[in-house]
Amino acid sequence: MGMKKRSLGATGYTVSELGYGAWGLGGEMWLGSDDAQGGEALRAALDQGITFFDTALAYGGGHSEELIGKVLKAELKDGRALLATKVPPGNQEWPADGNKPLSAVFPPRHITKSTERSLKNLRVDAIPVQQLHVWHDNWLADAKWTESREAMVRLKKEGKVLHWGISINDHAPETALKVLADPLFETAQVIYNIYDRTPEKALFALAQQKPLGIIVRVPFDEGALTGQIKANTVFPAGDWRAQYFAGDRKAEAERRGMELAQVLDDQVETLPELALRFVLSSAEVSTVIPGMRRPAHVRQNAMVSTKGALPAGMLSKLKPHAWDKNWYSED
Repeated sequence: MGMKKRSLGATGYTVSELGYGAWGLGGEMWLGSDDAQGGEALRAALDQGITFFDTALAYGGGHSEELIGKVLKAELKDGRALLATKVPPGNQEWPADGNKPLSAVFPPRHITKSTERSLKNLRVDAIPVQQLHVWHDNWLADAKWTESREAMVRLKKEGKVLHWGISINDHAPETALKVLADPLFETAQVIYNIYDRTPEKALFALAQQKPLGIIVRVPFDEGALTGQIKANTVFPAGDWRAQYFAGDRKAEAERRGMELAQVLDDQVETLPELALRFVLSSAEVSTVIPGMRRPAHVRQNAMVSTKGALPAGMLSKLKPHAWDKNWYSED
């Protein structure tokens, strides 16, 4: 059995259920990245049957896009690789502050210029899936929304963007439910994992109804769900995870990881396998995009597609492990 495929909502695309999250290829905030290894990881992904690659203009100031455009040039051209990227917020604020005016975040000119830059970085004539990198439904009431939306429609008519999506704020799917009802938006990228199950409340219902392509990011909770984060883990200077796992968070991640490991058995042998199979157990999910910077990680993660959904008994054991937190924005 090879890599399984799923429909990406109503886009008409069929994508590998395991996709490639390319934030780490941008370097910058991820220490230990290098282009040679990243290129090998991209090639390994193709070899494993991965067809969906998610990046963003903000990843390394366009470096992730440039590397993908260089390494996957032929595959992007002939359609063997499907690409998604993102328009960064003009005010460079992640997650979105819904109280800021839309003109500071996604004015029409910024949407157009960012898309043009991504097309150049990626060496393509059209972006299959272009996403707004943050969102807040407050902006729908902003007088400028009509102009911004018109710019997006225009890019679609010009053939520069084939489908539009939203990358939803960290741990907050409720901030994008209204905009996703708009037929212009066909995909939603969201955090979903064993700890954060908030998409199950309303987003998945919308996905079924519309239908909407669901792209899941952060399946490993930045490493906490792999069992590799220990109380004494030391991140390289400048690596953003040192902030994410600041204070006593590493110890708490280790404790919870050890508790979670108690549910492993001969059907599910490792925490990374458990984490990915949990996400793929939801039929609403189109693809899950773990960050992968090394060929070995690609091969290890791709194996999960051959194993299928988790048994019902295992899924029920995971419910008590849901964990309400936001380490991206909590001090």
